[in-house]
Amino acid sequence: MKIKDKYKGIFYIILAAFGFAFMNLFVKLAGDLPAIEKSFFRNLVAVFFAFTVMKKEKIPFTIPKGTGKYIFFRSLFGTIGIFANFYAIGKLYIADASMLNKLSPFFAIIFSYFLLKEKIKLYQFACVLTAFVGALFILRPGFDSVATFPAFIGLLGGMGAGLAYTNVRMATKLGARGPLIVFCFSVFSCVCAIPFIIFDHQPLTWWQLVSLLMAGLSATLGQFSITAAYTYAPASELSVYDYTQIVFAALLGMIFLGEVPDVISILGYLIICGAGIAMFLIRRKKEKDQTG
Repeated sequence: MKIKDKYKGIFYIILAAFGFAFMNLFVKLAGDLPAIEKSFFRNLVAVFFAFTVMKKEKIPFTIPKGTGKYIFFRSLFGTIGIFANFYAIGKLYIADASMLNKLSPFFAIIFSYFLLKEKIKLYQFACVLTAFVGALFILRPGFDSVATFPAFIGLLGGMGAGLAYTNVRMATKLGARGPLIVFCFSVFSCVCAIPFIIFDHQPLTWWQLVSLLMAGLSATLGQFSITAAYTYAPASELSVYDYTQIVFAALLGMIFLGEVPDVISILGYLIICGAGIAMFLIRRKKEKDQTG
């Protein structure tokens, strides 16, 4: 891998983190709307962008043989993840919700063991355990019942994302293209949201509509930037930079929403980020030792 490609990958992964942090901000700014209604507009924007990319790159809308079930489960668990994440964003500080969602790589390790039969190394197990200890600082079970339930839903959002990413890996290994997976997931999520919107629809103000469309644009920026990042460098070189989203989310929350995370939450951030960085550094050292 060329050094320039690595730096391009780092640039795009940080740009993706920036996009997703702004998505969370705009979702919060949309106010007290049902989480599923918010996710509908976010995914509707993604449908049009993914459709445009597929037409431009002449990617067929047919699902490659053997990938159907993985694309379906990616869409199902991704939809559960985004519904849960948007609910958590509406009830928690956006930095807290973002941090709980960033547990998805640790969930992906666990699910890869059960679904893909990939062995969990000792250092991975230690990092996963450490990350969940950090999550307890944000969840605070038994200490703050008002925040605990939304935080638990946010944790489920990270779990859904972890399951979704595990199925993305299987689908791409079997030949499914990224834009097709994004298109299928976005359409699936929109369709799932329609019944809830029909029975629990709340009229949108012009500001709420603008906020949700901006959330969709920000999410699309994040989605395509993260795809671009992994075309330049492998996940092992980039994953640690994805945690910059927490920094962006915390800054945006303080500037636009007056949200200042407390000491306990910040300690949870540091533990989870530390576990992610440690896993990244150990894995890179082992890879260097093997190539050496």
